[in-house]
Amino acid sequence: MQKEEILHIFPDFMRSAWEKVAKRADDLQEIRLRVNQPVTVLMNNREWFLKESGDVSEEVAEAMISSEKELEAVLTHVCHYSIYAFADEIRQGFMTIPGGHRIGLCGQVILEEHNRIRNIKYIRYLNIRIAHEVKGVSDKALPFLYDNGEILNTLIISPPGCGKTTMLRDLVRNFSEGNSYGKGRNVGVVDERSEIAGSYLGVPQNDIGIRTDVLDACPKCEGMMMLIRSMAPEVLAVDELGSIQDIEAMHNAIRCGCKLLATIHGFSIEEVSGKDYMKNVIKEQLFERYMLLGKKNNTCNIIGIYDKERILCSNWQESSYL
Repeated sequence: MQKEEILHIFPDFMRSAWEKVAKRADDLQEIRLRVNQPVTVLMNNREWFLKESGDVSEEVAEAMISSEKELEAVLTHVCHYSIYAFADEIRQGFMTIPGGHRIGLCGQVILEEHNRIRNIKYIRYLNIRIAHEVKGVSDKALPFLYDNGEILNTLIISPPGCGKTTMLRDLVRNFSEGNSYGKGRNVGVVDERSEIAGSYLGVPQNDIGIRTDVLDACPKCEGMMMLIRSMAPEVLAVDELGSIQDIEAMHNAIRCGCKLLATIHGFSIEEVSGKDYMKNVIKEQLFERYMLLGKKNNTCNIIGIYDKERILCSNWQESSYL
């Protein structure tokens, strides 16, 4: 990643303060701006405070303080000086910018009928999440996710911060492009939070393969059926299953002949099987493979790949990937 990509997030008058951090773009994970509070950056899973000099420090007393003017300037800049044009994204609480980076937003919520969110005003908190596309992280898993050239329904189980979306994205790319275990397939991605493809103005900023179609910023349950009706995918990919409606949509997708690739938060298959909306999924063996991710010594690992009986696949060896 080039430092210019980070600097362009900020208006001209703020860029000098970010020069040194931008030079460490490959280590940078998050930038948090909160009105009248210290500026924090997350690099290599470690929090730092930004100083006026552009250096970083562990001492909060040395931190630069975000002003209301600066927050408004950043937001106006990334909206190309037309916040109204980005109203739909702001309403969802986040927006995606060039490079696939995502900005989370908080402020005063304006409600309409039935307590639906109409808009967010007085935005005073920004979480700039820096996208890092890492290709090849799924390569070692591929031989366990195919059966005679056919993709197996796969659920990725991961605690927060273990790279599940990175793994999902790379599997989408591999399934779409094709590899030594199976030919390329048409893949439909329901990118509810714009994190998989990182689309900006509808164009994916991440490499998700030549045969992939993306439905961006759409709820999973509605999006799966929309893709099936419109794009006839052979594989459907979604991030973060979280409701009975998501599960019902997956059942419909399987009945339509689609293969499934999904993720869910969890520390183990046993924990996931205890979620009310997942009990029947596990019992009915909807997924043919379970990939369990975890972290050891601050490194993301594929802890294990299990079959539909939840038995560790033979010949699998734990593998680090980030």
